[in-house]
Amino acid sequence: MNSKLSLRQADINDLPLLKYWDEQDHILLSESSDNWAWETDLLEEPPWREQLIAELQSRPLGFLQIIDPAMETTHYWDDIGPYHRAVDLWIGDAKDLGQGYGTQMMLLTLARCFNQPNVTTVWVDPLAKNHRAHRFYEKLRFEFVEDRIFGKDHCKVYRISRKTWEKNHATPR
Repeated sequence: MNSKLSLRQADINDLPLLKYWDEQDHILLSESSDNWAWETDLLEEPPWREQLIAELQSRPLGFLQIIDPAMETTHYWDDIGPYHRAVDLWIGDAKDLGQGYGTQMMLLTLARCFNQPNVTTVWVDPLAKNHRAHRFYEKLRFEFVEDRIFGKDHCKVYRISRKTWEKNHATPR
């Protein structure tokens, strides 16, 4: 993989693109029952959340969100405690699936999370029926933790620790 993938802050100018991506079949199959509030979320920058667009040589490719679940206002992750991050990630267009871009996005995301010295664990919660996502996270050395219901959604919870990240993915300094 030699592509120039980069991450940039999502903003209100990305609203039409994110709404378009939300309507794609592969995203509808993997997205929870929660609705994204793009119109308001893109105007806010709370200290506990980053919303980013992955770009391939300036072409928008996907979206990701990183939250600090201990600070997140809805307490979606319950009382998980400090020093964790939780990630949502997807590729926008189906033509970009299976090209390794999701892996690149996740590796950039994990590096971003673990670049903060106090972060110990990164969590994800794909839908239980999204077997492709399970394989994706397992390939990246995420560890299955539990089946869990979030709102109306049956999910599989995975995590990757700093130790596992450093052993398998981090580049030496």
